[in-house]
Amino acid sequence: MTVQVYFAATPNGRKVTIALEEMGLAYDIIPVSLAKNEQLHPDFLKLSPNGRIPAIVDHAPGGERVVIFESGAILQYLGRKSGLFYPTGEAQRAWVDAWVFWQMAGLGPMAGQLNWFHRATAAPGRDQRYYAYPINRYDKEVRRLYGVLERQLTGRDFIADDYSIADMACWPWVDAYHHQLGDLARFPNVQAWRARIAARPAVDRALRAGAT
Repeated sequence: MTVQVYFAATPNGRKVTIALEEMGLAYDIIPVSLAKNEQLHPDFLKLSPNGRIPAIVDHAPGGERVVIFESGAILQYLGRKSGLFYPTGEAQRAWVDAWVFWQMAGLGPMAGQLNWFHRATAAPGRDQRYYAYPINRYDKEVRRLYGVLERQLTGRDFIADDYSIADMACWPWVDAYHHQLGDLARFPNVQAWRARIAARPAVDRALRAGAT
């Protein structure tokens, strides 16, 4: 059976389509319009009580209906389901999990806040003085997080050595928001990693599948 993906073309949404394409799992995209606040519709809130995309509906062997929200939890489930890109050994799996949660708790929220304030300053009639402090705060934190990722990628192609759901979690955020830092010249390992993953056919398919 196909995995139903409640989707919008955000970094969190793209994590899931990348994983599905990489793992070769059949899926159907069910668009959720954020502009129309469809993520707050009562039917969607039954799947994702936090009112955020993505969410998935799948069926486990035996027919049990599986509903998952939160993109990190979805990646872990898909990794277990497929047996791919998610180690079975406890030590390595825990290390992959740590980087998934690092993205969920740090890279994603901080880059998202920086993006929000950058966009707010561009809105007509906004007093720029009110945005200097939060932009500086989030810019510094995002640069610090990129530094963490830069160090982790020293001497390795992927975050946890082998390509994994940790890379799938982090890559869409870097791909979407690296321009906020001007460029990635200060982070050559991140720059090379971003290009390396962008060249993967499954990633290209995922981006095209979720483009609408």
